[in-house]
Amino acid sequence: MVAIFFLRIAIISNNAALKGIDMFTVISANLNGIRSAANKGFFQWMNEQPADVVCVQELKAQQADLSDGLLRPAGWHSAFQYADKKGYSGVGIYSRHAPEQVYIGFGSDEFDAEGRYVRMDFKELSVVSLYLPSGSSAPERQEAKFRFLDAFVPHMQALKDTGREFILCGDWNIAHQEIDLKNWKGNLKNSGFLPEERAWMTQRLQQEGWVDAYRHLHPDTTDECYTWWSNRGQAYAKNVGWRIDYQIATPETGVRARSASIYKAQRFSDHAPLTVAYDMKAV
Repeated sequence: MVAIFFLRIAIISNNAALKGIDMFTVISANLNGIRSAANKGFFQWMNEQPADVVCVQELKAQQADLSDGLLRPAGWHSAFQYADKKGYSGVGIYSRHAPEQVYIGFGSDEFDAEGRYVRMDFKELSVVSLYLPSGSSAPERQEAKFRFLDAFVPHMQALKDTGREFILCGDWNIAHQEIDLKNWKGNLKNSGFLPEERAWMTQRLQQEGWVDAYRHLHPDTTDECYTWWSNRGQAYAKNVGWRIDYQIATPETGVRARSASIYKAQRFSDHAPLTVAYDMKAV
């Protein structure tokens, strides 16, 4: 009876934690157009989630294009970085908690002009919404992507050097391993799965100690890990996908990830939202 009693307590405790008690829950979602995603119900869904912070990417809008309901949803604090080019890129963060500090951009003239980085600080934890360039449209954009990767390495090190905890959320536009996309053999020479890009990610994770929260919890998952599907060739219907949306955290925070899920019951975009709950009190 004593063993059964303690087993029941453990189960109740675990279930309670996963429902949000002493958990910090973060969602990352590439919206492929914030107004389009709003029309498809994203913000109704967001309000129903037990999320502390929601990071969004690919706004494809300027501040003047957005209603108050998108800029300042009731019950949420927000911060954005817009691209100089209209209808392009852009990132944002929504938080149920008032941030202590907000940073717009990471100090790169080239890529801050494209709207790819916004950060919120909460006590010892910072959350970043990040959108890496895609190199698929032209060789020039692949070169730009490589320049971004080169510029971002010292920035990631500088973040770690602050002694703060970080969660970098977003569309990284890199499928790291063969299990992260359906047709890996056919994409070895394509942007998003190039050897140089994959080696860059390996360096961050294996040599520098950053933690891929989803893979920390699901080291071997294949078909259910995808977060993006091409709009061509019935890729979504056939689940021919890629895992390119990540939450990458500093070591102490990364190992505190307790649950990770990819939401596919509704489609707000060509990406699916990634939710991770961390066993920590960050605010």
